[in-house]
Amino acid sequence: MSLDAARERSSARVAALAIWFGRVDPVPLAGGITNQNFTVEDRGRRYVVRVGNDILVHGVVRANELAASRAAHLAGLSPRVVHAEPGILVLDFIEGRTFSPEDVRNPANLERLVDMVRRCHRDIPQHLRGPAAMFWVFHVVRDYAHTLREGNSRNAPLLPDLLARAARLEAAVGPIEVVFGHNDLLAANFIDDGHRLWLVDWEYAGFNSPLFDLGGLASNSELSPEQEEQVLSLYFDTSVDDQLRRRASAMTAASLLRETMWSMVSEIHSTVDFDYAAYTAENLRRFESAYATYQTLDHS
Repeated sequence: MSLDAARERSSARVAALAIWFGRVDPVPLAGGITNQNFTVEDRGRRYVVRVGNDILVHGVVRANELAASRAAHLAGLSPRVVHAEPGILVLDFIEGRTFSPEDVRNPANLERLVDMVRRCHRDIPQHLRGPAAMFWVFHVVRDYAHTLREGNSRNAPLLPDLLARAARLEAAVGPIEVVFGHNDLLAANFIDDGHRLWLVDWEYAGFNSPLFDLGGLASNSELSPEQEEQVLSLYFDTSVDDQLRRRASAMTAASLLRETMWSMVSEIHSTVDFDYAAYTAENLRRFESAYATYQTLDHS
């Protein structure tokens, strides 16, 4: 099925949902490369409709996303879930500006971004229902390696070296504090409505180390070393010592390795029209840089 045909099919399914009071005209929403998003206006209110099934090669289970979305709303972080059924999630539309990496790097925003991450970690577990997911980046990396070998990926020759480095990073992270992580802190998952921030898209949510979200926030928006240090200091409310700096650097590198291998897997499994090969190359370059930074700290 072509991309246009798939979008038309999804649009027709959204329009046919029984929750609408009258005829609606779904409008495609830009962004998202693991699902299709639409906005719908019904009786003067706007909604976002996410269309997507489980993506087991990426560990995406929509039941987990739904549970996290509901808990995030109750924790005051995310819009209300209006309706859910297999493959469909309907949320209140947030009128606001989607963040860019430049917004994340803006010094005026760092403190409230860190506060949002801390609230995610500490408040969502008070509202979460049902079985709990665990997102451990090093398990994800190992599982991706199996998938890449089974799929005869062009990147398979890189795996022994990448897995060896992942093992060194996992050892460097060491024992962890367990919190509830968003685990996909792209700038575009933050929305500023002019009064407050919202955090959306809970596909990869699950219990994790706080260092993964902090590393992802830094790596996804390319924070400067000084800003990475500030994020750690704000989150932990303390000065950053060498041990924390080294552990955080290891997790930041791991977050980029996971993004690289996510893209490698998508190259062979995704049907979305996206240049995954270029995305793989860019993230591999950034992983190499982050790993070199970690090595510098490890040997200092």
